[in-house]
Amino acid sequence: MHQTKTPWYFLLLVILAGESVFILPFVLARVFRPTVLEAFNLDNIQLGICFSTYGIVALISYFFGGALADKFPPRKLIAVALWMTAAGGLVYATFPDYTTLKVLYGYWGFTTIFLFWAPMIKATRVWGGTTSQGKAFGFLDGGRGLVGALFGALGVLIFSLFITSEIAEATALESRAAFSYVILISSGIVSIVGILVWFFMKIDHTLEKEIIIEKITVSQVQEVLRLPSVWLLMIIILCAYVGYKITDVFSLYAKDIMLYDQVQAAQVGTFLLFIRPVIGVLIGILADRSQTTFWLLISFIISFLGALLFATGLISASSTALFFISILVVATGVYSARSLYFAVMQRGKIPLVLTGTAVGIISLIGYTPDIFAGPAIGYLLENSPGQEGHQHVFWMLALFSSIGSLAAWYYYKLYKKEKH
Repeated sequence: MHQTKTPWYFLLLVILAGESVFILPFVLARVFRPTVLEAFNLDNIQLGICFSTYGIVALISYFFGGALADKFPPRKLIAVALWMTAAGGLVYATFPDYTTLKVLYGYWGFTTIFLFWAPMIKATRVWGGTTSQGKAFGFLDGGRGLVGALFGALGVLIFSLFITSEIAEATALESRAAFSYVILISSGIVSIVGILVWFFMKIDHTLEKEIIIEKITVSQVQEVLRLPSVWLLMIIILCAYVGYKITDVFSLYAKDIMLYDQVQAAQVGTFLLFIRPVIGVLIGILADRSQTTFWLLISFIISFLGALLFATGLISASSTALFFISILVVATGVYSARSLYFAVMQRGKIPLVLTGTAVGIISLIGYTPDIFAGPAIGYLLENSPGQEGHQHVFWMLALFSSIGSLAAWYYYKLYKKEKH
């Protein structure tokens, strides 16, 4: 694999693009959920079905988009994906009916995954070179977390600027008008990021030729499928991604069990947004100084121990300090695993030139929690209201963390003797 020849701003553009592409489908709905439900006249189940439509299209797109990433330069695919996603924002800003909204989410599943996901991972591997894979992927995940938080804050600022009356007294029509500006300005920013990527995310011409294949053959797909690292990464990413999905319940835990009000519960969610970039950067630097595979194993063990703190019912309304310490433990484990799971591809002998194909195959299984994790968490919480339901969710985290630990341990043992 090559030594790093790409400048620092190359990774900065990957990070910026890596979160910008998900602003319209996900970040706005996360930050403005009550406004989205009211403006589009939806209930929570209907919004969930929109996300599921996205997930189903995305799952197919992971597989077919992977091979595409090995045929074209990453910057071209990433730029086109950003522009097509932003174009969807123009439809979103008209507040279409429910059927059109489902079609739009399916379209976004195509633009953000088929054209974008594998090229982003490949571009990050290229920047990391032979010595900085942990740093590259740690910075990618941490940076994406920070960009998402900043986009959210900018959206809130724009929304408040276009509300003419007091926010608490704003009518549904005023909220809708203000939110349309949030969507349109976000779409404009996503388009500008696409332009920056197209013109500035360039790599050495010789290196670009090395990482592109004219035609993906069946034998190359078989070569990828024969790698033990590919099968292990399917399990590792699936387990780590379930953990990432479960972090969404912390603000609900704060409200239901710690008896926080809505503002305090939202602050818990914001606390998580700003933990992610710190952990991503620190674990990335740490992993490059020893072995990425070792720190991936440690990440799952930390996640398992944090899950036990919640699952055993130790944390009640009277234990505020323990609550925040436990959140920090779980977040450290979950975000570290998320930062490192693609960073171990080099050690797992996955050829750089076939990164896209490998990512497509791995993601086909690895990101299935997009389809099953939400309903599973919802079922556990609804079936056993109160603390018991939350304990069941964290037993689920403990189970997947333990499976992830076993897969990460085997990966570590299998590729331990490989030198940098």
